[in-house]
Amino acid sequence: MAISSAEGMELQDPKMNGALPGNAVEQEHEGFLPSHSPSPGRKPAQFMDFEGKTSFGMSVFNLSNAIMGSGILGLAYAMAHTGILLFLALLLCIALLSSYSIHLLLTCAGVVGIRAYEQLGQRALGPAGKVVVAAVICLHNVGAMSSYLFIIKSELPLVIATFLDMDPEGDWFLKGNLLIIIVSVLIILPLALMRHLGYLGYTSGLSLTCMLFFLISVIYKKFQLGCTVGHNGTAVESKSSPSLPIHGLNTSCEAQMFTADSQMFYTVPIMAFAFVCHPEVLPIYTELCRPSKRRMQAVANVSIGAMFCMYGLTATFGYLTFYSSVEAEMLHMYSQHDLLILCVRLAVLLAVTLTVPVVLFPIRRALQQLLFPSKAFSWPRHVAIALILLVLVNVLVICVPTIRDIFGVIGSTSAPSLIFILPSIFYLRIVPSEVEPLYSWPKIQALCFGVLGVLFMAISLGFMFANWATGQSHVSGH
Repeated sequence: MAISSAEGMELQDPKMNGALPGNAVEQEHEGFLPSHSPSPGRKPAQFMDFEGKTSFGMSVFNLSNAIMGSGILGLAYAMAHTGILLFLALLLCIALLSSYSIHLLLTCAGVVGIRAYEQLGQRALGPAGKVVVAAVICLHNVGAMSSYLFIIKSELPLVIATFLDMDPEGDWFLKGNLLIIIVSVLIILPLALMRHLGYLGYTSGLSLTCMLFFLISVIYKKFQLGCTVGHNGTAVESKSSPSLPIHGLNTSCEAQMFTADSQMFYTVPIMAFAFVCHPEVLPIYTELCRPSKRRMQAVANVSIGAMFCMYGLTATFGYLTFYSSVEAEMLHMYSQHDLLILCVRLAVLLAVTLTVPVVLFPIRRALQQLLFPSKAFSWPRHVAIALILLVLVNVLVICVPTIRDIFGVIGSTSAPSLIFILPSIFYLRIVPSEVEPLYSWPKIQALCFGVLGVLFMAISLGFMFANWATGQSHVSGH
């Protein structure tokens, strides 16, 4: 991808400052827009955010945690419907495109000196743009929070019941709806009330450690289980309930390099959703110590690269364990009474629980930018927004029966908007023609990038609606 000549320096019009209030940072980066020297009597534009104190490593933890979510559980299913090589090629393409879109965002932020996604929308498209961007961020992140809480709802009762050797459908304290409310109040809410995102770096590091344990366990299980069913197609009976077969061990135990079926068009949204971190990029940039475009791009590249490796390894070894019979929720493929898998379930539950507060921050910031743009920080408002959001998401999780609809619809609408469409529009509208002419290669790239997003959204939604209309939506998957 070509890099704009505007890379690396940052300016700001103080009137357009959309960041959170705080201490002013007097940093002027000369030479960013040499053709736009300030007129006499006017100060050069500059960032006016509070001084960031979050280290590079903590920023990587937070952004990686924002990238890595419950989508990792469906990637082996995605590989089963694309093949190993096609899946890895698609995953690499989406990772590179995500990095490029972050480059576009950071370039636009540097041109106008704004580190708020919603304010970039206002600068590019006017007041309507601010509303659209805030709505897309809220839609996407509410969907992400819902998918995380759905995993807690479905997995936590099984884990507790296994510990207590009880029927998961038995006592009242094993009801998933009650458990997600308890987790939301006791764990998620206190973390969501943190004033700054940087404070969650330690919990993000713990969350990533849990998912690393999940990856190591998936790899270990592949070599432990092998291919025990041979070619006879016999399902392995679950130790916990002989009447419930584990459908994971493939009837042929043959890996496909390339394949395609109707379920393939669920897999691309799953992969796209798995790499979306764009609502969190600018808040993390705001709190980054010694912020610069190059430094924040490095944070993004390290985070995306690490998650690409984790996604690829998890999907590959999960697929090579269960082959084409793998289900959308890979954890359901293993025995509930396996001690290692029980620990993995606990680790995944902890990881997704600690991710929810990170995802909630951009929603609250979007709402504040939209509803209270000129108001100073207020603890009552800060707390009230967090409470309302958690109540809304809990209601959504209790009412939505499957995680597949969340991944499919949200991934096919908000993910293309955040990765492809909005960053390209911002770049085309915000970067001055004196810096990058309309027919320059960087702007042509950005235009093609936005068109790709529109096509991706239309094709994915079209095939999903076609599957629903023909009754194929009941096939296991996201």
